Amino acid sequence: MKLSFLGAARQVTGSCYLVEVGGKKVLVDCGMEQGPQIYEQQSFKVNPSDVYCVFLTHAHIDHSGLLPLLVKQGFDGKIYTTSATKELCEIMLRDAAHIQETEAEWKNRKGQRAKNEPYEPLYTTENAEECLKHFVGFEYLETKKIDENITVRFTDAGHILGSAHVELTLTENNQTKKVVFSGDIGNKGMPLVRDYTPVEDADYIIMESTYGDRNHEEVVNPVGEFARIIQETFDRGGNVVIPCFAVGRTQELLYYLRQIKDENLVKGHGAYKIFLDSPLAINATNIFMNTSSAYYDEETDKLIKQGINPIGVKDLRFSITSEDSKLINEETDPCIIISASGMCEAGRIKHHLKHNLWKKQSTILFVGYQVNGTLGNAILTGARHVKLFQETIAVEAKIMKLQNVSAHADRDGLLGFLAKLSNAPAHVFVTHGEERVAEMFAERVRQTYGFKSTAPFVEEVYDLITGEKLQNGHKRVKKEKHVVSRKAGAYDKVLEALERLSNVAKENEGKANQYLEKLARQIDEISNRWS
Repeated sequence: MKLSFLGAARQVTGSCYLVEVGGKKVLVDCGMEQGPQIYEQQSFKVNPSDVYCVFLTHAHIDHSGLLPLLVKQGFDGKIYTTSATKELCEIMLRDAAHIQETEAEWKNRKGQRAKNEPYEPLYTTENAEECLKHFVGFEYLETKKIDENITVRFTDAGHILGSAHVELTLTENNQTKKVVFSGDIGNKGMPLVRDYTPVEDADYIIMESTYGDRNHEEVVNPVGEFARIIQETFDRGGNVVIPCFAVGRTQELLYYLRQIKDENLVKGHGAYKIFLDSPLAINATNIFMNTSSAYYDEETDKLIKQGINPIGVKDLRFSITSEDSKLINEETDPCIIISASGMCEAGRIKHHLKHNLWKKQSTILFVGYQVNGTLGNAILTGARHVKLFQETIAVEAKIMKLQNVSAHADRDGLLGFLAKLSNAPAHVFVTHGEERVAEMFAERVRQTYGFKSTAPFVEEVYDLITGEKLQNGHKRVKKEKHVVSRKAGAYDKVLEALERLSNVAKENEGKANQYLEKLARQIDEISNRWS
């Protein structure tokens, strides 16, 4: 009985874990590494045809995105998940395949002139359709015996619609172990979905740590803060452009915007338009509205019973075609544009950034986590120039982040996930976080609860019977693309990097002394090296 860490080890995306029990190989999640290399060639560290089945925590691409590739390369088992996740994957995996086919067509058209080798997408729409035939949907708290070695139960993770903790009860040689995979743990008090279910007991826990180094800033009224940002931007004559994850975050924003519109919280700008420019987000919104009330929190369920559409927003316009999308940028009156992708790496958002980043009147409003190396992260941390469609764009718009709307639990929320355990687990493995963050949260777990806790490296392997480490892992070397304009001089790049470092320092004001001292030492090391 073994556990191997194939993805999301000391990094935020690409969740994938291998469990071996009773001679069978089982995957929990099969996600893409997102960021600069999204849709670039990614491979498995296990033969897909040897995988017996997959358990999926939720639909986000960094957890589900490589499932069609797994099927393409020979996987022929079942993919077990919640019914809502199954529905969302039907649109998300088709969308991921369509994006890849479109990018491949563009690259091949461009590369033909340079006599480059043909570019092949990771998988096609046909592969995605075949993959969807393997899905089997469960409901929360439903216990299912997969075979004589494996029993599974899904509990509510409170992250997005259908997100779940995967509880596996594994039996081998008369030894039984309960292994819990947290998936992404939701932030408490968010609209639409219920708060996460804490884990009750486990021998081993594999849990995320995206915000394991800090607590979210408290915003008493996120609706009021959102309205204030819209009001100030419209008063300047600009647009509010929101790079947004199509599933989960978009629907939460619509929930807030419904209230802002209904209560007339933005004044003096008439029936201002809100554009939802993402076919995937539009389809996901329809799924949210037609799903079982079992997935909603009490407040949302109450609104529905009163005949109120919780994400029904006045003056909301859906942009389906690319022509619809282009017409948005011809609008003369201030408007709100919500578009994917959330990290600005692909999709229609890049066109809206091209038309708004250089305008001082506009606001680019981030509402989700930005992985290091992504275009979104560069903009948020102070880049003054970025490159979009081979064109250098100056960053003059106001760059803001809406606080306390994260779909991930903060440090205290993550600790709360462990608070109701009736036993001390043999090991808590901390994953799905930047390397420094995962290490810090593992230490926090040790200090708070006294549990054995580590942040494993990729390809680290453990024996789940003895608890012993069977194989050391290794650091993943990751190349990052440059998003700063190549036309900017080398010294300009240094100044931009210095400005981003200054912003990082300011964002960490008030953090623990131990962490700040470590940050100061690292800055000193850089200074000494270059002096």
